[in-house]
Amino acid sequence: MRVAAIFQRAVSLTLVSLGLLNPGRAETRGDRPTSIAPQSSPRGRETFRSRCAACHGLDGRGGEHGPDIVTSPKVRGISDRALFAIITHGIPRAGMPAFGLLLEPDEIGAVVGYIRRAGSKGATARVPGDPARGESLFFGKADCGDCHMVRGKGGFLGADLSDYGRDHSPAQILRAILHPDAGSLPGPEAMTAVTRDGQQWTGIARNEDNFSIQLLDTKGVFHLIVKSDLASLKREPRSLMPDDYGSRLSSIELQDLVSYVARQQIAHRR
Repeated sequence: MRVAAIFQRAVSLTLVSLGLLNPGRAETRGDRPTSIAPQSSPRGRETFRSRCAACHGLDGRGGEHGPDIVTSPKVRGISDRALFAIITHGIPRAGMPAFGLLLEPDEIGAVVGYIRRAGSKGATARVPGDPARGESLFFGKADCGDCHMVRGKGGFLGADLSDYGRDHSPAQILRAILHPDAGSLPGPEAMTAVTRDGQQWTGIARNEDNFSIQLLDTKGVFHLIVKSDLASLKREPRSLMPDDYGSRLSSIELQDLVSYVARQQIAHRR
């Protein structure tokens, strides 16, 4: 965790030092990629695996010595030119070497293309179904919007799904809907709190310390509970999401719902 934090901070410092966070500053020739290889380029994959995978993992999602550089919002939020410059010059403070003397510019460009492809495979997959009907289901019959938010609309008991389709294939999204207890959707564990006077709430803890818990219940109501007032507090490694969508929704409806969630990242980029 410490390495990842240092890396993320070093990325910002490196971008500033290279002038990539200030459009008014001139860039050096070495910071400018001659080209970014097509995202399907096998050259980028092989170069990444031989030069980068030892630290960042074969899939780029983090290894023993380096953080996730494929799905990390920090990395995905910078331009290809900035990523090219970081690979070229390295990040000494984070222990990342400079590859500008080891790789040709076209090789670095191929690596950038590979990283972008690896991080967007969920968004570029072919997605069947009708996203318009899926949106109606999400905020209607399926009641997903009661707990989940998409682009600022919906509840906040569950995870924000605005970018969920970016890193998950349609099959993974469907699996998360049908089998929520498998842990596919991010979010805190469920808990049930019972006070000494008999009040009971089930939800998730938004904040907790040694003396109190801020519990958000399934109706979206916050409860500040003093731990000394509790008769019991049961933590459960399960999702609060219903597990009966396989029977509540038809196969077509499930396909439409998956289409809506999967296409959010694509629609947002346009």
